[in-house]
Amino acid sequence: MDSETREKIKKAVRELLEEADMNEMTEYKIRQLASKRLELDLSESKYKAYVRHVVNAFLEEQKAKEEEEEEEEAAGDDNNNNNNEFDDDGDLIICRLSDKRRVTLQDFRGKTLISIREYYKKDGKELPSSKGISLTEEQWSTLRKNIPNIEKAVRKMESHTM
Repeated sequence: MDSETREKIKKAVRELLEEADMNEMTEYKIRQLASKRLELDLSESKYKAYVRHVVNAFLEEQKAKEEEEEEEEAAGDDNNNNNNEFDDDGDLIICRLSDKRRVTLQDFRGKTLISIREYYKKDGKELPSSKGISLTEEQWSTLRKNIPNIEKAVRKMESHTM
């Protein structure tokens, strides 16, 4: 199929999806409506697979947008929460993993870092030790995206040791 036809199908399908009640709409209905709009039989296998691809891509984008909005809402709730805890350096403590370990959000030389680090006490102050890791936002994002793979590997490893 030529690129012009692909673009026309993609545009028509996406417009229909954006207008549709997603609780009622099916891929079959989208294909029928797009066929009428384009005056092209999209039930042919070469078109059918492409329509499915466009629908799936649209649904994945919508899911990602919803998750992003939920994260932003959660972050907004956290920012509006006056019960935030800060360490002696003014870094936001996201959570305490144990008495000595914590996750913090800090600004270091103009960069936002997520730190997972062990702390020690000296002269009544809790100070960060060299035991830990600080991740840039990009590294944190990469780690987050790979959590399912990490969990899968851990489960696999655990099943081999049992």
